[in-house]
Amino acid sequence: MIPIRISISPRRTPYTNYVLIAINIAVFVLSYHPVKVWIGAHSVIEPLREWAVNFELTPEHPQIWQFVTYAFLHGGFWHIFFNMYFLYLFGNSVNDKLGHTGYLCFYLAGAVFSGIGHVLLSSSPVLGASGAVAAVTGAYLVLFPKTLVTIAYWFIFIGTMELPAIYFIGLKMIIIDNVISQSSTYVAYNAHLSGYAFGIIATMLLLATGLIPQHYSDLLAMIKQANRRRKYRDTVSKGDYDPFKGALHRKTVNVNDTKSDTQKAMDQEILDLRSEATRMINQRNLAEAARLYMELTKIDRSQILPEKYQLDIANQLMAMNQWGCSADAYEKFLNNYKNYEYIEQVQLMLGILYSRYLRRKDEAVKYLMAAHEKLTDPGQIKMCEDELSKLE
Repeated sequence: MIPIRISISPRRTPYTNYVLIAINIAVFVLSYHPVKVWIGAHSVIEPLREWAVNFELTPEHPQIWQFVTYAFLHGGFWHIFFNMYFLYLFGNSVNDKLGHTGYLCFYLAGAVFSGIGHVLLSSSPVLGASGAVAAVTGAYLVLFPKTLVTIAYWFIFIGTMELPAIYFIGLKMIIIDNVISQSSTYVAYNAHLSGYAFGIIATMLLLATGLIPQHYSDLLAMIKQANRRRKYRDTVSKGDYDPFKGALHRKTVNVNDTKSDTQKAMDQEILDLRSEATRMINQRNLAEAARLYMELTKIDRSQILPEKYQLDIANQLMAMNQWGCSADAYEKFLNNYKNYEYIEQVQLMLGILYSRYLRRKDEAVKYLMAAHEKLTDPGQIKMCEDELSKLE
């Protein structure tokens, strides 16, 4: 599986990332010169020109400069191609988040720490930007864990699919490719894992200390949100809390104090769910947005999203065969956005929903009649009339 696209783009031009890619390519052109070398009866390919060999990282006698220079050398076309491809794919957004100076320091530090990991755990010389790219990819996992990554796959069939970055990077790139499938003696797995570890830990620390701004969708926010939800569930389970009535019933504790704590937890939970549902809609991940909306309305049935988002959710719930939730979402839309330009089409959809799937004749007739008065499209008028005739 190969990632071919991510669902977000940097707000600013990631000049530093482009410069790093250009430097890597320039050094590759200057240093790459494969030569067959015979060692006894066996031959090996020495990929570098003689002057460049001293810039590899050699664990037996490492030089200080080698912890940086090795990351700009590559042993072949496909080696540099995939390194630069992944650096382009994930590095642009990280560059945007860290800024140019911060990103350059982070990239070089990733190279150094992945080199240290290789020296401590391996004995063979190493070259390539893989460790630094792994650090950048680990940073991307922390900063944009729910961003959708479009994956191209081929297994009997060829196609594409979308996965959140946290699953693609965490499971596929880290665990499967570098922990489980250590099948090649030419791949510096320890350097990769050291790079990922540095990228994830360093970025979490940068977020925790406020050196880079937190966002409600980053990994640290996800952990905090999960902790708030756990506390909320614990409070609810202890207090017999009814989220729909907003009341606590206890016999031996101060009800007002407990209700205040629970209400705060519930308010934060609602805010988190609304923010995350909105973000999922903006990324066109409507299925996840609909799931979050249903979770939101379980806590507070009166919740409604902005006009366009509410309609998108109602449509998605209908597409998911969530008839009751979809009807409720449409009802809220009609009650709160009465000046919507195409309100008759929403009324038609709700009428069909009540007629065909929920078997609620009175509501179906009500909305179909209201739609019939305003519809102008001949096809929609006929659909409305046909549905009404079935209800007679």
